[in-house]
Amino acid sequence: KKTTIKVGATPVPHAEILEIAQPLLKAKGYDLEIVEFTDYVTPNIAVDEGELDANFFQHMPYLTEFNKNKNTKLVKTVNVHLEPMGLYSKKIKSLNELADGATIAVPNDPTNESRALDILEKHGLMTFKDAEFKTALDIDKNPRNFKIKELDAPQLPRVLDEVDAAIINTNYALSANLNPVRDAIVIESKDSPYANILVIKEGNENKEYIKALNDVLNSNEIRNFIADKYKGAIVEAF
Repeated sequence: KKTTIKVGATPVPHAEILEIAQPLLKAKGYDLEIVEFTDYVTPNIAVDEGELDANFFQHMPYLTEFNKNKNTKLVKTVNVHLEPMGLYSKKIKSLNELADGATIAVPNDPTNESRALDILEKHGLMTFKDAEFKTALDIDKNPRNFKIKELDAPQLPRVLDEVDAAIINTNYALSANLNPVRDAIVIESKDSPYANILVIKEGNENKEYIKALNDVLNSNEIRNFIADKYKGAIVEAF
């Protein structure tokens, strides 16, 4: 019987959440070994090659793209949490105050730009043509002539003085002392497809140790930890 589960994770918040899972898994008869990574490629390769049992760092659109590009056979088991994107501004306090022709900065990588533009569409600011990953080139209707400025994600907090608003990933917002719950004008909803997920190699879905890991990561203890620790900057997605 397998007694040690090896899970790859990025440090915050993924490894922190897994540390809370360790005693919960111990009670089910498993030792959880957390292997930390700071990149988004190695942990997927390690799961695909069987060096890790699972990983916890990514969302489904990233995984889909990774499988397609790297010919890996990795699958999601459960949603765990969402790091909600928010729209921030130093010039306005609500969407109603956005002037016609305002400039909105968004991340320029494919996944996160599309995700940011989804927020603008959801709040009725503009509409887009169908595209797997939206960019500013896919704008369909933009009656108020908003301008989209595409920038590297880490730059976004630094340009808040220069633009009317910016949509910023939580990790970069937090590092700039911006909290999505406190400071964002609008925030991504937790039914977003960008929830962070537990990922395993296809074919291992019914292994008892994977089922135990799924149960623990979707437990009330983990839900309460996320709420208490991150105060809404990260929200449970199960």
